[in-house]
Amino acid sequence: MSVHDFYVISPYLAMAGAGLLVILLDLVLPRKWLLPYFAFAALSAPFVLSLIQFYDLGASTNLLQGSGPFSTDEPSILMGALSVDRFALFFNFLIIGATALVVLASTEYVKNIQRFQGEYFALILFSATGMMLLASAIELITIYISLELTTLPLAALAAFLLDRRSSEAGMKFLIIGAISSALMLYGMALIFGFTGSTQLAEISTAIGQAMGDTPFGNYAIFVGIILIVAGFGFKLSAAPFQMWAPDVYEGAPTPVVGFLSVASKAAAFAVLLRVFFTGFFDVALDWGIVLAGLAAASMVIGNLVAISQSNIKRLFGYSAVAHAGYILVGVAAGVKSGEGIFKAPEFAAIGPDSVLFYLAAYTAANLTAFFAITAISAKIKSDRISDYTGLVIRAPLLAIILALSLLALIGVPPTGIFIAKLYIFTAAVDSGLTWLALLGVVNSAVSAYYYIRVIRLMFTQPAISEEKITVPPVPWLALGVAGAAMVFMGIAPGFVMEAAQSAVEALAV
Repeated sequence: MSVHDFYVISPYLAMAGAGLLVILLDLVLPRKWLLPYFAFAALSAPFVLSLIQFYDLGASTNLLQGSGPFSTDEPSILMGALSVDRFALFFNFLIIGATALVVLASTEYVKNIQRFQGEYFALILFSATGMMLLASAIELITIYISLELTTLPLAALAAFLLDRRSSEAGMKFLIIGAISSALMLYGMALIFGFTGSTQLAEISTAIGQAMGDTPFGNYAIFVGIILIVAGFGFKLSAAPFQMWAPDVYEGAPTPVVGFLSVASKAAAFAVLLRVFFTGFFDVALDWGIVLAGLAAASMVIGNLVAISQSNIKRLFGYSAVAHAGYILVGVAAGVKSGEGIFKAPEFAAIGPDSVLFYLAAYTAANLTAFFAITAISAKIKSDRISDYTGLVIRAPLLAIILALSLLALIGVPPTGIFIAKLYIFTAAVDSGLTWLALLGVVNSAVSAYYYIRVIRLMFTQPAISEEKITVPPVPWLALGVAGAAMVFMGIAPGFVMEAAQSAVEALAV
């Protein structure tokens, strides 16, 4: 490997190195309560390196094309595996930011698992490494390995509480993850068998040359794409592959659930966009209706089943299914717009960039909600929604912030998800999916019922206890940053939207 190769993969090496550093410190550090602060500080390395690469790109679209202070005209061994472009860097920043906030929010929570604090933070960092690699992977084997690096630490984290529900959550996540990986791997094998390549660009060329009258151009490609979509459906917790989500959300540690719900979902959508818009865009119109169907099923099933939930973490599990549906609306809108998405200026705001903006807004809103739930559950020792009655008396500011995050998840202004849904549904209408946009609006109205039910209990019902709920300063910091980002993206969405549009342009290269 050349110096340039190490420069290109330096953010991923730094993130993995941060995980190793935490493990080593856990062996020698007598004051274990310092571990989360070391983990947080170690995240500065991948962030700074990603920032350097972002400014180093300049007019170029990919660091592997020979730009940068350590650039070389010689072929890189990474050329067929990774694409370090603005699309990958967008998700680098999103994943690093989410990881940093989860680490800060976990400082009090991990006191319940003092013996395993080092392993807890190391697994989060290792999983984040896999997520960052997923966003930049442009080769099927690299995608599969990155998925496993993402999934296996999360399965261990889900079982971290070592009680019955947590162990069940970890086992279900592991088994369902293995099934989805097997489906995806078989689909990838079929694609490789037909195209003779695992690189997305070469797959795209082979598919373009083999276009016929059969669905997706060829039956092997047809079956391969269906299996890959099924595998992605499990990772995205999209219906009808969502059966693991509520159980895992209920049993896993609450900060881990927050991390799983946003960072893992962002990485999964990143690789979904990369695979289909780079490798299979020639048959986009064929699988666009498949994604539209998944989006519709996810919105309907997620919202309807969430209404009957009595556990707030299970409620958020089904809420995550519904939000996966909303985001899939943007993906479907992008593919239904045809080749013009990357060719004509009028398509610049259709589909993929609205997906990226939605993921950023959802990350801020969902982390805000989960950080508040973590603080509340730690005090009341319960995740039942009925135990949230009169919360405004016991923790006024915490109740207000949780209420704002719930309103944000509905899509009420001035929050980021309101702007995100506006972009998503506009993209669907412009792409000829008006029925899907209308279904999304109706489902947003349905979601208001179960979100506002929690708000009503907190603000209009008598408190079951007069004991005040306090939050230490560091989790308050994480909660405040996530909440501020949630509101900022609703008031001034231009900055994030411009970054999303710039990131999506890299997919066309």
